[in-house]
Amino acid sequence: MAWFRLASGVAKATLRRNLIQASYTTRPSWTVPYARPFHSTVRRSQAQAAPVPRPVPLSKLTDSFLDGTSSVYLEELQRAWEADPESVDESWDNFFRNFVGQAATSPGISGQTIQESMRLLLLVRAYQVNGHMKAKLDPLGLEEREIPADLDPGLYGFTEADLDREFFLGVWRMAGFLSENRPVQTLRSILNRLEQAYCGYIGFEYMHIADRDKCNWLRDKIETVEPMKYSQERREVILDRLIWSTQFENFLATKWTAAKRFGLEGAETLIPGMKEMFDRSADLGVESIVIGMSHRGRLNVLGNVVRKPLRQIFSEFSGGTKPVDGEVGLYTGTGDVKYHLGTSYDRPTRGGKRIHLSLVANPSHLEAVDPVVVGKTRAKQYYSNDTERKKNMGVLIHGDGSFAGQGVVYETLHLSALPNYTTGGTIHIVVNNQVAFTTDPRSGRSSQYCTDVAKALNAPIFHVNGDDVEAVVHVCELAAEWRQLFQSDVVVDIICYRRFGHNEIDEPSFTQPKMYQVIRNHPRALDIYQDQLIKSGQISKENIDRINNKVSTILNEEFVNSKDDVPRKRDWLAAYWSGFKSPEQISRIRNTGVKPEILKTVGKAITTLPENFKPHRAVKKIFELRGQMIETGEGIDWAVGEALAFATLIVEGNHVRLSGQDVERGTFSHRHSVIHDQETGEKYCPLDHLILNQNEEMFTVSNSSLSEFGVLGFELGYSMENPNSLVLWEAQFGDFSNGAQVIFDQFLSSGESKWLRQTGLVVLLPHGYDGQGPEHSSARLERFLQMSDDNPFVIPEMDSTLRKQIQECNWQVVNVTTPANYFHVLRRQINREFRKPLIVMSPKNLLRHKDCKSNLSEFDDVQGHPGFDKQGTRFKRLIKDQNDHSDLEEGIRRLILCSGKVYYELDEERKKVDGKDLAICRVEQLCPFPYDLIQRELKRYPNAEIVWCQEEPMNMGAYPYITPRLLTAMKALGRGSYEDIKYVGRAPSAATATGFYQVHVQEHTELIQKALQPDPIKFP
Repeated sequence: MAWFRLASGVAKATLRRNLIQASYTTRPSWTVPYARPFHSTVRRSQAQAAPVPRPVPLSKLTDSFLDGTSSVYLEELQRAWEADPESVDESWDNFFRNFVGQAATSPGISGQTIQESMRLLLLVRAYQVNGHMKAKLDPLGLEEREIPADLDPGLYGFTEADLDREFFLGVWRMAGFLSENRPVQTLRSILNRLEQAYCGYIGFEYMHIADRDKCNWLRDKIETVEPMKYSQERREVILDRLIWSTQFENFLATKWTAAKRFGLEGAETLIPGMKEMFDRSADLGVESIVIGMSHRGRLNVLGNVVRKPLRQIFSEFSGGTKPVDGEVGLYTGTGDVKYHLGTSYDRPTRGGKRIHLSLVANPSHLEAVDPVVVGKTRAKQYYSNDTERKKNMGVLIHGDGSFAGQGVVYETLHLSALPNYTTGGTIHIVVNNQVAFTTDPRSGRSSQYCTDVAKALNAPIFHVNGDDVEAVVHVCELAAEWRQLFQSDVVVDIICYRRFGHNEIDEPSFTQPKMYQVIRNHPRALDIYQDQLIKSGQISKENIDRINNKVSTILNEEFVNSKDDVPRKRDWLAAYWSGFKSPEQISRIRNTGVKPEILKTVGKAITTLPENFKPHRAVKKIFELRGQMIETGEGIDWAVGEALAFATLIVEGNHVRLSGQDVERGTFSHRHSVIHDQETGEKYCPLDHLILNQNEEMFTVSNSSLSEFGVLGFELGYSMENPNSLVLWEAQFGDFSNGAQVIFDQFLSSGESKWLRQTGLVVLLPHGYDGQGPEHSSARLERFLQMSDDNPFVIPEMDSTLRKQIQECNWQVVNVTTPANYFHVLRRQINREFRKPLIVMSPKNLLRHKDCKSNLSEFDDVQGHPGFDKQGTRFKRLIKDQNDHSDLEEGIRRLILCSGKVYYELDEERKKVDGKDLAICRVEQLCPFPYDLIQRELKRYPNAEIVWCQEEPMNMGAYPYITPRLLTAMKALGRGSYEDIKYVGRAPSAATATGFYQVHVQEHTELIQKALQPDPIKFP
């Protein structure tokens, strides 16, 4: 690569300028027989009007040597070398030595000048950089692409007369046909191999990669002495796999002509490519692969790659049935369409190994599954102690339109090299239909290729003609080798077509008439390959027919068996989940309190810094105060409560992972889980030092990239792998979480119901109205409550020994007001026999509020301590009024129900007005609704006016969710009607909050005063 650095950077521009400006014998541009086009944006030639180049003697060049772009640089470089060989770079020294030596021994090159040699090297580089622009990539041949001027030998001064001249290439650490063992070759042989290597059915893009070793490794693979050829045995395997891929689609099309299946017709070579990729990966040490893909070709991948039983797929096409058997806890959920479902399988490889394949369930939202796959892969690496990241790998299959158009692709790509998110490289396969639904590439992207976004990562990109199955197999194997060796992303762009419309009942000729006129007459990849093999004489037609008949027989047998297929009980994600309860099984409630001595021990560890560590003086003061909290057992604040939850879970053997924007310090400078030495910059994380020889990843806290969609998806995937982990994602402000709305809607809220996949992911969303404007006030609590699936008109079984309320709900939404309750709700996530997502409206000003404190006794499991009740110490779904009321208080005139920080403001005002006839209860768990505890408080205050108070506008916050459920609880007690639920809060609004601080203060003052006013509150 030395010549790449020197020749391209110094001489290329000047040589090209002088060659174009000079005069030379007129000759036409060279034509290459397989310079076929590809359906994409055309790059215009830059040299169409340029004069035909002519050489100019070096002696006539008058540019100054001091000009860094001067062509006389070459002549001066040679003179400098002749005077002192050590004065030039080693690569130039090698070049001049070899050039002089070859000129003396090879009469054929005696007339070659250094300038000619450099021209030839620039031509070689042009092929390496732009050869893909001339490659035969489009199987349909629809659109001509102009060949870049760089690839015209005439630009460099060569003529037809030079074709059979021998040229010296020099020693440039090149490989293959350009290696030092073959320094003298004719121009014709050099060009022929360049055309074969770079302009055939594969287009390589890799010269944008800055790493010289990576480029050289790829050149070794590309610039081989002889073109790549597979043995007869390998070709038979490839043929067999292509037949399976093709016949599978044909069979489905024959049996279910009107069914949507998003088939792979036109891209059937994907299946043999994937299989060969996985076989090669297994040979290189991969034991598990997590796959993510959208609907196109998914059924084929499920059946032929992942090995989902064909009879099960056929049964689903025939309508199938929900699993019905006598097993306890059979939970079927709502299900999903067949081309969204996932599965897993241990697949034998061609090399005699076994590899575990997991295809992750996904929605129709293209590319949304990308970060989920990467997160799940990272989790697999942690739990299998795959520190080198070579045993577990992610593979993502994309569409051309979505790869270029969906922002989450870029978000996911940019996680690839981040220390706490890297998986050691993901293989990306683009099934490039050359049309996105009905949109042509010219309308769908601004770049030449749909894969150009991957260049930002310095990922190599292999474009391949989807009709050439051997070329597809070759680049898939090459991608597997790259990933294992360099631990970075790589892209395979299979340029194919879609034989039918977006789905099988769509009419594509409405919008792409020319394309589909060609497609109707275009042979299948299988037909092309079979003809090639028969003509080569390697495989007979009889053998091909035998394989086709075998596959057809198996498909028909499976179809017959599918009619009697009995769906099995749906299982959970992996072996780690064995024993966890489904929503239909009763799970016992566990206490979340911790022994006092453990709290003291871990408390000391999380508040102690190394002796020689020099933190910021303010941070040092914070940790001193934290140490006093643990020592005295009083005044535990929010950050310490959280740290105690993490620490106690870790010492119990659980993995804890927290990520998000600025989470190490905390957006509001409250957490300080990672401390920085002010002199050395060294980092220290107290939670990494709780137990002897603690795994450095057992507690992971990591600032993320500035991404919501990608990072939340990553953490969701991570949480799905193993239930014995507390995985948390924190938004910088809760308002920003809607950048990940697809993950909330399509995965987190409904994943268990659709795909039977549990997750205990915790989402922390800072929420609260303190005058920071419409983008820093609301985490949109109402949206999470609106997506909750509990019935507002039915009170479920609330007996503590029979209660399945949380299990039967899709997630939990809490707005916690004390550090101790926060501690218990986090520990509850792990100390139960099932997993549910937890949405936390986390505080902002409560982080340092003088009254938002807990005593250490509220965290322990000692009977008689404040947090201990009849059932032990655990999370409080509702916190009753703190005025020590009895079980019956007939003198209370108003019961104010609220949630979140507004409680402290109500309580403070109540003290000012001496409102002893007012009761304030905090609903800490909003969803699922605590009917039993609400009814307990309604019975306690039989004469009280019932008020719901919130900071948010009426059309936001918890009010729309609370009202029907509160009414259901009241009706069961004969306690009034809808008009008896009074509302106190802001008026309906389009924006979440005002941007004027004075207006905010006025609104807030008014709602607090209204909640405590002496007169009855008018409905609503």
